[in-house]
Formats: sequence, structure tokens, C-alpha cells
Amino acid sequence: MKNTIFKPLEYLYYFSLLILFILHLFPGSLIGYLLYGNLGQQPNLISNPIGTSINHLIFFFYLTTLGLLVRLKYQNFLNSFIFLFFLSVLLELAHLLIPNRAFEYYDLFANSIGVATAYLLINIFLKLKIK
Repeated sequence: MKNTIFKPLEYLYYFSLLILFILHLFPGSLIGYLLYGNLGQQPNLISNPIGTSINHLIFFFYLTTLGLLVRLKYQNFLNSFIFLFFLSVLLELAHLLIPNRAFEYYDLFANSIGVATAYLLINIFLKLKIK
């Protein structure tokens, strides 16, 4: 029963990682192109003071939550947290090298906060569940 729940989540996690790589490494905004016909325009999911960085926070929170849930059965989700944290930093640093992309400290901060928040919430949930 448990494996039937985790297997689709695992596939979704790996698919989401693939989407992350495509969106972060493509020279321009694919979502901006699909929505507005403009590779230079980033979409805002939510109107907010930090602009499109909220997109980064939401996606990295989602991806980390999914990755940690998948790793619960192996009891080694600390490795997943470390992997996703460094991936969030490396992908943003890659924007220094990719044409039509820009490195932004707000995006780097949002990526890191998304990963760290998901990790903290999963840990709190696990500690409450144990008690």
C-alpha cells in the first residue's frame, strides 16, 4: 500500500526536477513566452513586493516538500535537503552564464527560503507525529 502512494509521488518529483532544469537553464523565460509571447517577460503568480522571486519560493517549496515526502520511506531526507539547497544556489548562479538570464539575489534568497521552509515544516510535522 505504501509503495503505491510513494511511486507516483516519486515520478512527480523527478518530473518536477526536469521542469526545474528546463525553466532555469533555458536562455529566456519559457513561461513568459507561452503566456505573453515574450521571452524577456517573467510572469508574476502573486502580486507582491519581491516581484517574480515569489515564483521561485513557491516552486522550491513545492519541490522540496515533494522530495522530502518521497525520501521519508528511506529515512534519509537530510541528503535530499542538502541536494535541493545546493541545487537552488547552483541554478541561480548559472544565470550568470546563460544568455538572456540574470542572476538576482532576491531569487537566490527565495530559492533558499523555499527549500529551508519546507524542510523545517516537514521536521516539525515528523516530531509532532512521533509524540
